[in-house]
Amino acid sequence: MSIGILGKKLGMSQFFDEQGKSVPVTLIEAGPCRITQLKNNDTDGYAAVQIGFGETREKLINKPSKGHLNKTGDSLLRHLREYRVDGLDGFELGGSVTVGDFEAGQKVDVSGDTIGRGFSGYQKRHGFSRGPMTHGSKNHRQPGSIGPGTTPGRIYPGKRMAGRYGGKKITTRGLTILKVDNERNLLVVKGSVPGKPGALLNIRPALRVGDKSAKGGK
Repeated sequence: MSIGILGKKLGMSQFFDEQGKSVPVTLIEAGPCRITQLKNNDTDGYAAVQIGFGETREKLINKPSKGHLNKTGDSLLRHLREYRVDGLDGFELGGSVTVGDFEAGQKVDVSGDTIGRGFSGYQKRHGFSRGPMTHGSKNHRQPGSIGPGTTPGRIYPGKRMAGRYGGKKITTRGLTILKVDNERNLLVVKGSVPGKPGALLNIRPALRVGDKSAKGGK
């Protein structure tokens, strides 16, 4: 039973299918993730499994977190996520979630932060067309009119303007796992996923349309 797993994006490559066609893929180093907490309806009001992934330095973890993580014997976990479940059968505190819980051909949803591009202009951020470059024009990469000149003269909320671009959490849905490498903890996923190499990723079984029982990680 696969609830989800945390991983690190390694980069993109190519994969040759049975017909010899080249398929663009993303390599993800996923897990092993330690089960750090089991939540139930009696004590927490809902059932969930919390897992931890990645190592960090001891001085970067505060005392409450150390006390929480010491219950599993691993106090240097960097990232924690939890996944809603219908029941806790088959899960135990201190256990592991590995890529072996997934299989080739399975559909997954991958969440992560997009690459941050800093403060960007109208053309780069929104794909605006530029103004004329000749005949004395001074409106090369400017937005033009941004609001009505009549009363009340104001800029409407949500107006597309220059600003911070990227660095937002998105989810790419319905990606296919082409290969699972248990020895190297690798998932080979068809297509691209958010973020740059080294970015944290949250991989979950794909949410099917109309399936209200499938619950993602927080």
